[in-house]
Amino acid sequence: MSSEMLPAFIESSNVERKQSLSEDQEKSQKPRLGEGFEPLSKRQMKKLIKQKQWEEQRELRKQKRKEKRKRKQLERQCQLESNSDGNDRKRIRRDVIHSTLRLIIDCSFDSLMVLKDIKKLHKQIQRCYAENRRALHPVQFYLTSHGGQLKKNMDENDKGWVNWKDIHIKPEHYSEFIKKEDLIYLTSDSPNVLKELDESKAYVIGGLVDHNHHKGLTYKQASDHGIGHAQLPLGNFVKMNSRKVLAINHVFEIILEYLETRDWQEAFFTILPQRKGAVPTDKACESSSHDKKSARVEDGLDSDSSEEENSRNEPESPHLEEKQDKENSNESTVSSIPH
Repeated sequence: MSSEMLPAFIESSNVERKQSLSEDQEKSQKPRLGEGFEPLSKRQMKKLIKQKQWEEQRELRKQKRKEKRKRKQLERQCQLESNSDGNDRKRIRRDVIHSTLRLIIDCSFDSLMVLKDIKKLHKQIQRCYAENRRALHPVQFYLTSHGGQLKKNMDENDKGWVNWKDIHIKPEHYSEFIKKEDLIYLTSDSPNVLKELDESKAYVIGGLVDHNHHKGLTYKQASDHGIGHAQLPLGNFVKMNSRKVLAINHVFEIILEYLETRDWQEAFFTILPQRKGAVPTDKACESSSHDKKSARVEDGLDSDSSEEENSRNEPESPHLEEKQDKENSNESTVSSIPH
């Protein structure tokens, strides 16, 4: 080969070598069937299909959201047009008739309670406030002797209490601003039983959660202050498995219910929790009389059966008695004869 032909040959061979190397690289980059390539599972295929459908329906979803917003706007407009007062809540509140009855929670027992009971008292007061706000005949609600642990707990856990409406929260004792002759202390220890509520009076509920540790305390306080006292007519309408002492919010709610229905029994059974095992007194009397009758029947059956057993044990006739006596005498004589 001549010297002129040699460079051309070398160049052509280099080009061929580069082409072969690039082809090999492309082949190595392409995944071979069965080497490093795994086919998609059914679950992955379903996910891909769902994702594709989701992307395709994006515009449709936007359109549906727009239609929903328009529909809600039309519904709100229709409600505004149908209710001249604006909305149902305002219309209901206008039908409320405020009672002149004053209902006081006496919080002067703060020093007698531990923090756990103070928190329970706070919750019961919250319940009373909420129920009075939604009642058809709300009372004039007073919280007196407010301070100490209770106020501190309310400041820490319920800062919104300072904005409560339709409630008179006072640090003073109720006797300082309400006439003594207008006061009636509600206590289960009182011998006096309420028949009706006098809306010109102020009824006091003892703000004491003590789990019956201080029995008769509210009654004693009412007597010491020379205040009238009474208990709700619970025993006239309700028979309970548990004690007659009710939670503060239960007493409060029963009074609200009575002001609406003017029916003590309905008020009691609407408010009292099931755990109290409350039963109407007439049904309780019926059940007790039924129990007595069944007991009498059982006693009668027992006496009859005992008489039958005694009759079985007795000899059937006097002749048998004579025979038994003779046999016994013969046995005795035989045994006495010496052998």
